[in-house]
Amino acid sequence: MNYILFDGPSRNNLLPLTFTRPVAEIRVGILTIREKWQHVLGTKIAIQTQDYLRGKWPAQKESSNIFIDASLCPDEDLIQAIQELKPGERLVQDAQILAYFEEIDSYKDVPYTREILQIQHTWDIFSKNAAAIEADFKLLTTGRTSQPISQHVHVKNPESIFIEEGAEVEFCSLNASSGPIYIGKNAMVMEGTHIRGPFALGDHAIIKMGAKIYGPTTIGPNCKAGGEINNSVMFQNSNKGHDGFLGNSVLGEWCNLGADTNNSNLKNNYAEVRLWDYDKEGFSKTGLQFCGLIMGDHSKCAINTMFNTGTVIGVSANIFGSGFPRNFVPSFSWGGSAGMSVYKLDKVFETAELVLKRRNLELTDADKNILEHVFEETAKWRRF
Repeated sequence: MNYILFDGPSRNNLLPLTFTRPVAEIRVGILTIREKWQHVLGTKIAIQTQDYLRGKWPAQKESSNIFIDASLCPDEDLIQAIQELKPGERLVQDAQILAYFEEIDSYKDVPYTREILQIQHTWDIFSKNAAAIEADFKLLTTGRTSQPISQHVHVKNPESIFIEEGAEVEFCSLNASSGPIYIGKNAMVMEGTHIRGPFALGDHAIIKMGAKIYGPTTIGPNCKAGGEINNSVMFQNSNKGHDGFLGNSVLGEWCNLGADTNNSNLKNNYAEVRLWDYDKEGFSKTGLQFCGLIMGDHSKCAINTMFNTGTVIGVSANIFGSGFPRNFVPSFSWGGSAGMSVYKLDKVFETAELVLKRRNLELTDADKNILEHVFEETAKWRRF
């Protein structure tokens, strides 16, 4: 059986993060959604996404295919219900299609009434991260033995701490009383760091000295993190390497926060936070009192940058200067509170190539084509 994760109706609600990736490549918990399904089903998972993303994520159909909404995180009940589908059937909950067997004109609906863990909005990534970390921790560690915890580490609830091979964890404190702590392969937690779970550190990621991290937080593979972080998710290959606060936030890939960058995650009047809605082209309610920064891939900010509560930064924005930038910064913007101009594509590529080269990677033609498409698609919001 070939399983395909498809971009469902929630894709636009996950912008700007899904400008540059399929929904299946969203990271929540320890793993991306695709990686979760791959682990539980024990097979490679195909992706069906937007046409302009297929140069990097080609569609791979076979003679027999089951399609699954990529915003869904797997659990035992959902997996069983999907695997029991017969040709011509689709799994539905209320008006939402969760999965279907093959692509045909008419289906027999199979109702599904159990609770699901689903990422339908950008803020779900951090607000549902605790449940996702718990599920991934169980998935990755059941039946396995953690590497020994150093005697120089101050530990609480060690049975909920798992350290993968090659990780360096010394002279820090790990408190897993509020949720599990997972340290990936060849990752490093430097001296003086205090971590309260639930927490996930990806492979080859680094926590800098003296960091204070409150769960549920995920620092993805190859990221660097420092300062104070609370209930946030960094996808991978992004840096917040210095002091400053990041709370109730999501950073995509290849982002960099300058030293002493801070974001607000609570309005002064304690009111509900609103975020930029790409479909409405305005701000929509989140239902949250705590909501910080959503930053798309390749975006960066200078030292001492201040982000207001509920700020959305698009793809490849470069932010600098004093004062608070706008609560919505369009993709390919250059500047700050004093004014913005267009961040031209040739300069975007030049910077991206240098950034990837530091990790021994190349900016591929597929990457450039995606950025070119996003540049054109988002031009209407750059009214400078």
